[in-house]
Amino acid sequence: MTYNCESKMAQRRFFGTDGIRGEANAYPMTPEVALSVGMAVAAHFGSQGRVLVGKDTRLSGYLLESALASGLCAMGADVYFVGPIPTPGIAYLARSMRADAGVVISASHNPFYDNGIKLFAADGYKLPDEVEQHLETLMEAGALEHLRARGKDVGRAWRIDDAAGRYITHLKQAFPNNSDLDGMRVIVDCAHGAAYKIAPTVLEELGADVTALGVDPDGININENAGALHPEVMAARVRELGADIGIALDGDADRAVFSDEAGNIVDGDAIIAMCARDLHQRDVLRGGAVVATVMSNLGLERSLAEVGIGLERTPVGDRYVVEAMRQGGYNLGGEQSGHLVFIDHSTTGDGMVAALQVLTIMRRTGTPLSRLAAVMTRLPQVMRSVAVARREPIDQLPNLVRVIKSVQDELRDRGRVLVRYSGTEAKIRVMVECEDESRASAYVEQISSTAVNELGKAP
Repeated sequence: MTYNCESKMAQRRFFGTDGIRGEANAYPMTPEVALSVGMAVAAHFGSQGRVLVGKDTRLSGYLLESALASGLCAMGADVYFVGPIPTPGIAYLARSMRADAGVVISASHNPFYDNGIKLFAADGYKLPDEVEQHLETLMEAGALEHLRARGKDVGRAWRIDDAAGRYITHLKQAFPNNSDLDGMRVIVDCAHGAAYKIAPTVLEELGADVTALGVDPDGININENAGALHPEVMAARVRELGADIGIALDGDADRAVFSDEAGNIVDGDAIIAMCARDLHQRDVLRGGAVVATVMSNLGLERSLAEVGIGLERTPVGDRYVVEAMRQGGYNLGGEQSGHLVFIDHSTTGDGMVAALQVLTIMRRTGTPLSRLAAVMTRLPQVMRSVAVARREPIDQLPNLVRVIKSVQDELRDRGRVLVRYSGTEAKIRVMVECEDESRASAYVEQISSTAVNELGKAP
């Protein structure tokens, strides 16, 4: 099947597929924009409301945290600072503390010089498109001047000292009470990010013998040669120490990439496959299907079909995965990149919740990760991004449509084609997967050159 996906975020000024993101202290990630975000959030969720503000470990967090708080207080909202904490930690705390909203200052897996702002509603879920669009309207110059708080109505700022402890307790509840990790050797790479204290603590308190990497943040080393972007570091340590499993988190710990006991990388698709099969076998997989994005490998679809599990696909972005899960009543979904959503335990992607589910299966079955992950056979997947002069709906490009159809007809059910625009750049992305990698590469070249011929080459 061919997917021609237009970005849902194409018309946005600030918000992309996962909040606002860019180079810190350069538009749009400036204190001025952060101030306007704070004011808009307070105005939308209630001027006398309570808003949690967390961040990862990058240097510019201080800059944006203060500006956000100023905007919130200016509209009469009270601010609760929780300090460095994983993105899913804010999602959990916003719900458990009955806040009106939660804000995370993080650029996730991006380098330290970038930053971003992610928003959660009181129920712990990311905001739908229409709410983000309304916030952009409120951020327009002068839109909220008449609503500024005055006198005793100006908001206050507080600091919550036990936020990490609350989240640690929550995480441990995602692991069976009648089990432990005694005797298991675990490598965890925290990418010098938001989970640098939390992740090792959770694993140690459950009894694991933990070797922690990436736990010395200095404001500029987040994600640098560490974590989910560089899982080979974690995998090498697994081999060196003979560990049972390796876990690599990204900077805000909302995703995880794994290594089996032999040091082989296990990505999100393989984790979804093994966890879906486990849930299905125990008759607790809701909806008879799981949700993944258009980027998930065809091998995942085949693995699930073998045992009668369906696969629902969404556009790229874990927020779209969660939306589909909620609409369809599913309790497992995720992305190949390691955003894994176990909605019975978390309202968003959570690297540590995912890790605890994997460890639970390993512990309960006595099966090493290499064998559990073997339920999925990956097809070679070739991808290319091509800069183009303009963007036009793909289904209105006759030559490109013809070539895509020709390739898919040749592949039939033995492969898959995906052509879509980038959500943030003037690029078209082409992906082909099939059993022959060289053949996939040839198809990608054919589709890419056709796209450039029709859309023009970027200057």
